[in-house]
Formats: sequence, structure tokens, C-alpha cells
Amino acid sequence: MHLVVTGGAGFIGSHIVDAFIERGWRVSVIDDLSTGNRDNVHANATLYARDLCDPLTMDLIAELEPDVVSHHAAQIDVRKSVVDPASDAAANIVATVRLLKTCAEKKVKRFVFASSGGAIYGEPEYAPQDEDHPTRPLSPYGCSKLAVEHYLEYFHEVHRLSTISLRYANVYGPRQNAGNETGVVAIFADTLSRGEVPSINGDGEQTRDFVHVSDVVAANVAVIDDVSFGGAFNVGTGVETSINALFREVAKIAGANVEPLHADEKAGEQRRSVIDGSRLRHAAKLPRPLTLREGLEKLMAR
Repeated sequence: MHLVVTGGAGFIGSHIVDAFIERGWRVSVIDDLSTGNRDNVHANATLYARDLCDPLTMDLIAELEPDVVSHHAAQIDVRKSVVDPASDAAANIVATVRLLKTCAEKKVKRFVFASSGGAIYGEPEYAPQDEDHPTRPLSPYGCSKLAVEHYLEYFHEVHRLSTISLRYANVYGPRQNAGNETGVVAIFADTLSRGEVPSINGDGEQTRDFVHVSDVVAANVAVIDDVSFGGAFNVGTGVETSINALFREVAKIAGANVEPLHADEKAGEQRRSVIDGSRLRHAAKLPRPLTLREGLEKLMAR
């Protein structure tokens, strides 16, 4: 089986590429390397340094004729989306719609979309938020992910493209870029390892659901193994952790006895986010997700 992974040189995408290679599948990676790294790409995968915003990249997709497309390339910074929503939409909506059209025309057997559980739902009416929770995104980034999910429904219903959306919680793990403001776990671990003091936006009582990248990989493999799964599924732990509590856990494992600094709150950030990933976990018979403590110890032991 031949799979194309967009964003496959990035943090999450590269781990998914590794898992696909380990299963004996042929993998092509398309990544513009703006945030991804060539060193992340498995030696047995073929890397094409191309930008999905370039319409000519669709010619490459058509030539590759993949069985499956795993779409992880995206503008992922919520704050950037607030500053420049048009650019966010160009990267996350327009490029994806172009990709979906190409996949439908080439009769791709499966299209897996990396969505966002936290950003799509907005502030919770109840927690943890399951797939039936109202979708009220509070950022252009969240709006773009939700818009693409509607396009997935359209291409499935009208063009019979097999699509599925995986709504990730806050993913962390090896290869996460500490230079990117979306990776708070990596930022804390990297800053403490250099003997410096991390900064937390706001009072630090905002909460997130932190899911280890290995659990995200398992979900991706499951929905390719069984193409009967369709629609949208959460991928998270259902455990709500404040940024202050996260810092204490990371500092404890790192053996650092420091208190964080606090900066101003950032526009577009939600106060609470925690998602229920049990629907896919039960349906696909996935193991329980790693606890935050287990995941952090696994990460920081490297």
C-alpha cells in the first residue's frame, strides 16, 4: 500500500510515517520544510519538499497515485491565525480543498485529516467534550479545521471519497519543536534543561488535554486498517490539566526547583479544553492512553 503523508517531516507526521514504514507500507512525504525537519523523515520514505499552497503540487499527488493520504500539513499556530486569518485560511482551507479534489479525481481509497479537538469545540458546555459537543471555535485556526471537516463530508457524500477526521487534543512527545509556541511541553522541558525559567501566559490556570504522540499514531493506524470508520473522532485522554500543574510535573521530573514567570494572556486562547476520546478507543479496541506522568517520563528519559 502506498501512502502520502503531508507534513510528514513535522512532529506528529514524522511519527506516523515511522509507523507506516514499520508496517511495510510505501510512504511518500510532502512537506515544505517551513517547520518540518528533513532529519525527522524515515530513511525508507521518499521526501518531496513541496508546498501544498502551490497548485502545481497537486500534479505531484496525481502522479504518485497513493492509496491513502494522511493530511497533517497545516498552519498550526492559533496566535498566528488571529493575527493573519486570511493566510491561515489559505494554508488550512484552500490548500486542503484543492487536495481533496485531487484525491477524489484519482480515486484515493482513504483520506485521513488531522483536525483539532480543542480548537473546534471552543469553551466547553460540559467536560470532557465528546464528538456531539457543539462546535463553536474561538480562533480562525479552529474555524479552518471545522470548515475542512464540512468539506470532508461533501467529498464523501458527493464524490464517494472515504474520509475521516481525527480531532487531536494537545499532542506532545519526541521531536516536538520547542521553538514553536504551540508546544508547551517541549518549551518547558527545553527551557528547564538549559537552566532557565519558563514563562506561562496568563495565570496558568487554563487547562488542556495532553495526549502522547504514540496514542495519536495508534489512532491513525487503526482508521487506515479499518476504513469503515468515518466522520469525526476525538483523540485525547479525557483528563484536564492546568498549565501550572503541567509545569510542576515537568519540573519535578527534570529535578528543577524553580517557579515560572507569568506573562500576559494571549488573544484567541481558550480557557478550558479537554476531550473524550473513548468513542474511537472502544470502537477500534485501542489501549488506554498514556497518563501525563507516563508520557512525560517517557519523553524526558530520552
